Amino acid sequence: MKKLKNLKPVDTGSLVDKVEVRLLSFFKENELKPGDAIPKELEFAESLGVSRTVVREALLRLRTLGLIDSKKHRGMTLKRPDIINNFARMMDPTLLGEDTLKQLFEFRLILEMGMADFLFEHKTQKDMDELEEIVEAEEATGTGKIRFTLDKEVAFHGKLYQMSHNITLQKFQNLLLPVFNYVYLNDTKNTDLDGYHFSDGQFVSHRMLFENLKVGTPETFRNAMRRHLEPHFDHTFKRDGNK
Repeated sequence: MKKLKNLKPVDTGSLVDKVEVRLLSFFKENELKPGDAIPKELEFAESLGVSRTVVREALLRLRTLGLIDSKKHRGMTLKRPDIINNFARMMDPTLLGEDTLKQLFEFRLILEMGMADFLFEHKTQKDMDELEEIVEAEEATGTGKIRFTLDKEVAFHGKLYQMSHNITLQKFQNLLLPVFNYVYLNDTKNTDLDGYHFSDGQFVSHRMLFENLKVGTPETFRNAMRRHLEPHFDHTFKRDGNK
């Protein structure tokens, strides 16, 4: 008898992917909102022509993303996902590739360059007093060198994020902090900040940024922030150029 080749296993993962996409389309097509009930596993399985196991796996993925809630006596309902919480599950620097870490650090640079208008729109005297306290505490323990401790950097820039009045931005800052720490330490290790030659010959300190925020404009503050972050931009662009 001729020996037959074995059948290749069915790629159930791709089927689950398709069901997941179809479920999301179903929610959109029916204009379902958070709190609305959704059909049971069996109903989905019969409508889609797949097993309940496949549907269950697809629903589990959506539940993991925070899109579905399941409660006793209520069945399954749609839920408003917590975007930040979903990101938080993956934001371990040791689990992310170097390219991803680099891009996330660049994301930080982009955010800080773009927040100027919001800072000038929302700043209060209380905010400015608290920001000056952070600057004074930094100056009291400073060495006079450009290189500053990471906790001082986090305190000053974290206050700026808070002053933006954008809750999502603040959550992103807290969420990405471990990534910033990781990349920042690598960058400062490979960049001699104290010997760095700034394009205009002067380093823009936190004190200078504070004074600019007090009497300047969004445009002057953006320019000052760009010079403050110049070593990081320079290191990033040189690294890209070496690829």
